[in-house]
Amino acid sequence: MLRWRLGHFILSLFCAATIGFALYLQNTEFLSPCPLCIFQRVGFIVTGFLALLAALFPLQRLNWFWPMLITVSAGAGAAVSLRHVQIQYFLDPKQLASCGPGLDYLLQTQPWLQVFRDVLSGHGECAVIDWSLFGLSLPVLALGGFTLLITGTWLTRRWELKK
Repeated sequence: MLRWRLGHFILSLFCAATIGFALYLQNTEFLSPCPLCIFQRVGFIVTGFLALLAALFPLQRLNWFWPMLITVSAGAGAAVSLRHVQIQYFLDPKQLASCGPGLDYLLQTQPWLQVFRDVLSGHGECAVIDWSLFGLSLPVLALGGFTLLITGTWLTRRWELKK
């Protein structure tokens, strides 16, 4: 199970590095995360935690269990990233509200399903591209990261089964 543990530990380190970079941008570059960015961070945290659990507690007979959970978690994060990309690149910012209430206010005043609906509808601050790498915004990079995590967990499973 060494390959399994190593592969999933690397995936959890990738998630930790992603969160570390997001915190660096927030605290050093002073880029405030919009609610969709916060949801993507939650996706990386949950996926990283699941990958760490997969590394610590491999299930030999149910070797599809951890990859399936990681796929669901990373898939949810990828869906939020995809919505964020759609807002940034394909919607007219004039169609969106200029800004919305903070996520903490929404969580205090509304039921959680309403919070999801409001956040996924997007606001003007979600359409702003504050930072990019090679012309790719942070939500595009996050979408690539979630895709890499899904691919990585299944490749780790295959790598373990091959031996």
